[in-house]
Amino acid sequence: MDLIRLRTLRELARCGTMAATAEFLHLTPSAVSQQVAQLEREADVALIERRGRGVVLTPAGTRLVAHVERILVILDEARSELAQMRSEIAGELRVAAFPSIAVALVAPIVHNLRLAYPRLEVVVADLEPQESLSALSAWQIDVAVVDDLAGASKARQEHYELVPLTEDRLHVLLPTRHPLASHSALTIADLQEEAWALDSTNSSFGEFIGNLCRRSGFAPRINAHCAGFEMVAAMVASGNSISVVSGLRLLRPLENVTAVRLAPAIERKILLAYRKGERKHPAVTVFLDEAIRTAGVLEGYQRGER
Repeated sequence: MDLIRLRTLRELARCGTMAATAEFLHLTPSAVSQQVAQLEREADVALIERRGRGVVLTPAGTRLVAHVERILVILDEARSELAQMRSEIAGELRVAAFPSIAVALVAPIVHNLRLAYPRLEVVVADLEPQESLSALSAWQIDVAVVDDLAGASKARQEHYELVPLTEDRLHVLLPTRHPLASHSALTIADLQEEAWALDSTNSSFGEFIGNLCRRSGFAPRINAHCAGFEMVAAMVASGNSISVVSGLRLLRPLENVTAVRLAPAIERKILLAYRKGERKHPAVTVFLDEAIRTAGVLEGYQRGER
């Protein structure tokens, strides 16, 4: 059986529709359908059933996908063993991270690894946590830096390991001359009369902030749905909005804004994910070691400055 077709079936089981699978694999729905049909001919058994606009696996399809999962883990282990036999750390390592952690953590990691291992090419993709975990499971990346807002299910964690790196403390971002900017700490409830700017590209973080507000008895009045943090900072600096932001965003100075800590403290965990079977891969190992070291530096900074 062809490995590419086996992976296509695996992603179809995860995505549930031909269209979603095609989008994820950068194929056409017709190509996905043809790959699965060819796999059924090779296996001489029906692997999927159409249900409305989606598909479900037959019992044979379910068993085959379980075997595919094991095969892919074994391939990862083989890849790691072969990499260990090389005399130097080289090749390509694909990493995904969301913007705030990419700026604060991943960029210095890549810089340090370039100096230490000139033949190791680290390629970074800007992906939200849940997208990163999906890409990791689909062998599109090798390492994902995520937060615990991604809500990874236990079923998915059967396929990858999670390593805690650090905790990120959230802060209120206010215009410097805002009446609340002189406070030493603020609660979410203190912000219920304010207009909010939120980064609409980060769905998990935006949902998390919305839930924080609703638990405090109000829905945030959003006057800026921003395509990135740069616009959030500009809306706050101009006096139009307030926001709640990652503490990692405050590692670089921001003009005309004041950050005030939240009380009680609200934190999210930052974690590194890699596929099971690849912990001993040399490139994954050096990235993880450097990530833990760099995260320790950031954590010390936050303890000292915040």
